[in-house]
Amino acid sequence: MIFAPPPLREGGTAGRLGYYDRGRTPYFASRLEPRLSYCLCVPRDYDEQGSEALDLVVLVHGTARWAETYRNGFADFAERERVIILAPLFPAGMSTPGELSSYKLIRHGGIAYDLVLLDMVAEVAERYRLRSQRFLLHGFSGGGHFAHRFLFIHPERLLGVSIGAPGIVTLLDPDHDFWVGVRNFETVFGKRLDIDAMRHVPVHMVIGGEDKETWEIRLTPQDSWWMAGAEGLAEANRLERLAALRQNLESHGIGVRQDIVPGVGHDGRAMVAAVQDWFATVLANARKG
Repeated sequence: MIFAPPPLREGGTAGRLGYYDRGRTPYFASRLEPRLSYCLCVPRDYDEQGSEALDLVVLVHGTARWAETYRNGFADFAERERVIILAPLFPAGMSTPGELSSYKLIRHGGIAYDLVLLDMVAEVAERYRLRSQRFLLHGFSGGGHFAHRFLFIHPERLLGVSIGAPGIVTLLDPDHDFWVGVRNFETVFGKRLDIDAMRHVPVHMVIGGEDKETWEIRLTPQDSWWMAGAEGLAEANRLERLAALRQNLESHGIGVRQDIVPGVGHDGRAMVAAVQDWFATVLANARKG
């Protein structure tokens, strides 16, 4: 797919930054799919005429769409670690009125959310100097859905991925179709599943130690998410489902670090410190090379 150059924006032009292009930016519409948008956090002293290249961190919101909250929670991290934060906003109701979950499946309702995100990344790369085409990705809850499935599809673009408490997980299971497994992966996503590339991506999992409620994620044959093979995790809570995903990845030679935050339920804000600590470690290791 060939993408057009980003449009000129008030207060700045392509190659020249304006007042709203540093710090905590407004939301910008995606040039590829204007119904989706993103905001950034850019170190305030970033010099467009300088030589410093920054790393990119992508934060994917959960079902409540707190994109700006997550972005703001990483503002100090952006300054300290010299990164740009990109927080996409994938609105509810994109495929049908009132629906909440289309982005979690990556491809749904005629929208390729992964490709839109990659074009958002391309827009950022055209406006700022990035150190690498690879970026760090974190998502919690609904964002955790997105993050681990994005790992399956685009491991070559990831510097590392942090998967936070997804409600429903896809396993590297060749005997079931997507979303349960990956039997029809190439048909759905138009590319081959590359498990060897996944082995080269640092993986982090994070969840609260009391994240045991199942009211939102319980699966029955009457649910829209139900499909053959879902029975195995139908009654499991998020802790059990994340454990199943970890075991599945590790059985394929994919290393995982897991943090369980004690005394915390399903609250992405309580995961931020653990995610930032892990991100800092990955960045330090990557920058040594």
